[in-house]
Amino acid sequence: MLNTYFRVIVGFMVLLMVALTYYVSIHWLWFGVFIGLNMIQSAFTKWCLLETILMKLGIKK
Repeated sequence: MLNTYFRVIVGFMVLLMVALTYYVSIHWLWFGVFIGLNMIQSAFTKWCLLETILMKLGIKK
């Protein structure tokens, strides 16, 4: 269940970044860079802030 929430939230953030980049400012691409770097970091460290937040909200693995 946690994996499903994680994928939905990250997918929404990427789509939001694309929309904000198109309609507001090219600088919103930095939000996408942050998302990508966080995903790479979590692959190596096995720790992700979003996963921690979801677990504290009561989402089960």
